[in-house]
Amino acid sequence: MDTATSTGLDPTSLRKESAPAVELQDAKGRRRTVQLNELSDADRALAEEFGYKPVFKREFGYLSTFSFAVSISGLFATVATTFSYPLYAGGSASAVWCWLISGIGCMCIACSVAELVSAYPTSGGLYYTVSRLAPKEWVPSISWITGWINLLGQVAGVASSEYGSAQLLLAAVSMGSNFSYVPTDRQVVGVMAALTVVCGLINSLSTYWMEKMTKSYVIFHVLVLLTCSIALLAKTDKSERHDADYVFSHVESNSGWTPIGWSFMFGYLSVSWTMTDYDATAHITEEINQPEIKAPWAISLAMLFTYVVGFLFNIVLCFCMGNPLDILGISDNPPKASVMAQPVAQIFYTSLGKGGGIFYTVCALIILQFVCFTATQALGRTIFAFSRDRLVPGSHIWTIINPRTGTPLYAVWIAVFFCIAINLIGLGSYAAISGVFNVTAICLDWSYIIPILCKMAFGRFKPGPWHMGRFSFAVNAWASLWTLFVSIIFILPTYRPVKANEMNYAIAFLGLILIAALIYWFISGRKFYTGPLMEAEILDEGRDSSSGEHDIKEKVEPA
Repeated sequence: MDTATSTGLDPTSLRKESAPAVELQDAKGRRRTVQLNELSDADRALAEEFGYKPVFKREFGYLSTFSFAVSISGLFATVATTFSYPLYAGGSASAVWCWLISGIGCMCIACSVAELVSAYPTSGGLYYTVSRLAPKEWVPSISWITGWINLLGQVAGVASSEYGSAQLLLAAVSMGSNFSYVPTDRQVVGVMAALTVVCGLINSLSTYWMEKMTKSYVIFHVLVLLTCSIALLAKTDKSERHDADYVFSHVESNSGWTPIGWSFMFGYLSVSWTMTDYDATAHITEEINQPEIKAPWAISLAMLFTYVVGFLFNIVLCFCMGNPLDILGISDNPPKASVMAQPVAQIFYTSLGKGGGIFYTVCALIILQFVCFTATQALGRTIFAFSRDRLVPGSHIWTIINPRTGTPLYAVWIAVFFCIAINLIGLGSYAAISGVFNVTAICLDWSYIIPILCKMAFGRFKPGPWHMGRFSFAVNAWASLWTLFVSIIFILPTYRPVKANEMNYAIAFLGLILIAALIYWFISGRKFYTGPLMEAEILDEGRDSSSGEHDIKEKVEPA
């Protein structure tokens, strides 16, 4: 029997007279009651609607949230480390038109993600949305798979970015030595490990300092893109410069794939690696004021910025790149063949000289490190959120919040550990480590598409303040179809004939993590995991007209 009825109290009038409270339970089982009217609007929504206790300080505003979303793509640096793929695939035309075409699909994914983030702003990201979009009996299995592939994608993403950072740093050193120094794989892995530790130290700072650092990033990034583009167009020698007809229509495949139209589409890889990790901003929504508004706007505008400016920057590079065979290091003219294995760094060196080449290569390194800082922050929050729902082993450890920084330090450092561990594969085989990197976009994009498909299939979605209205279904559908199409390209080797040291092992790594996740599920996961948990109880505190104090408890069911 309802407690209020049994005591003769009117529940409606009682709620009007009393302030609701939320009973919060921490990782050690300790409970405390907090008045909801004492919380900020965002924290109140987090506790009252989603059942999670607020544990982070909300320091991020509009500029820092937008800057965070821009930084996750790292446009200038990511293009610098992936420009070789369209050049091998189809030359200049592939670099330009694949960006334009693929970017449309990526924008559809980004807007679909933004719509879900607006409706369900928690640090669990799109993984959490499954609990609101799928039938209750399907939630545990679907959210389990979604969570694990998202976690793999984020770890692989940070690892690949740190590896790219190490390559850029050593490329700058090679320039400085007039190419007498050629870095080895062991040196790249060693530098990568050091940079990843530095990233962990940065992420050990409080949210306050992370917000201050992030806010300045977008300004630095825009200045680097603008000054570099102007410098390249102004300083590139006429003998190295191409005309518009070459830039937009010259097709030249060096991948070995036939027909050339199929080879051309491998240029989509560069775009998909740059425009991904859309929900990284979602993982810091519990550190954003008004996350249901600011986070989706940041995601959509940041990806639009990356799409438009990335298209223009690729055009600039194609105008100024000289012979693509030279910068790829496969030229028949040995004196001109690059030894850096970094085509864009070679463009900087050839067009701007030693000083300019080193400067912009170091700028690319700094930007890529910002990518790592923000991606590690998002990864640490993801591990925290998944542990809060008992998705990962040792969850009681990764949910501990450091009292001094207000951040989950153990979650940050376990992320650092696994990023370094994955990159150690590079000591044995570069092809194997490339497979890990290739799996990044596959895992991340599918961890978004699964909730999007649930939204389309089950009709349970309740839009937040940011939504696409009548265009939503069409955008969601194209995002899903595009992800299916581009995933096929991601699992294929980029060169033919295929040799052991050129094989794409992405499908093997993806299969391995899925098999491991399924084994863990059937051995123990299904016994305790019921999907994203609700940690709170809503309490309406009122007075009994005859006996004094009285509490009415409405238990919040698991999501």
